[in-house]
Amino acid sequence: MDTSAEWMTWLTWALAAAGALIVLAAWIVVRKNRAFTTGGVFYASRWTRGNRLFPTQVAVTPTSVIQHTPRWIGAHEESIHIAHVASVSVDTHLIFADVLIETSGGSDPIRCHGHGKSDAVRMKELIEGYQTTQYRPGAPPPVGPTRTCPSCAETIKAEAKVCRHCGRDVPTT
Repeated sequence: MDTSAEWMTWLTWALAAAGALIVLAAWIVVRKNRAFTTGGVFYASRWTRGNRLFPTQVAVTPTSVIQHTPRWIGAHEESIHIAHVASVSVDTHLIFADVLIETSGGSDPIRCHGHGKSDAVRMKELIEGYQTTQYRPGAPPPVGPTRTCPSCAETIKAEAKVCRHCGRDVPTT
């Protein structure tokens, strides 16, 4: 009878420990799925590949695009400055859409799978709107001698070393 009682005690403690681990894992999943920043954060659906436990989040701000992927320990973040976004492509499927944000800076593009179609289109509109605001702020044309940027054909100051429109180095004359 003693061995049966000891066995039941060990079984009770093992079940309690397993229950505690399940509660801890659930708490981590809930905690990691909170928005990582304020503002416009777009979540990928849990029904898509790579987003089951920790869906990818994308934040589009006036200065950058940030992809945040939570992990069990830590997180992976990748950002692209708005001035360095070369193109945004939205590949729509039956229910969800994939977003590819390419950069002109030579780094890897941001790939996001499983966003809702309206979220993907809204991301693209926000990025294009922020780029338009940044490149055409309504400021008066530069005062003094000017020249044309060889990369983007925008008007810049003659002494400029970096184009304010595309961010590329400009050869000196």
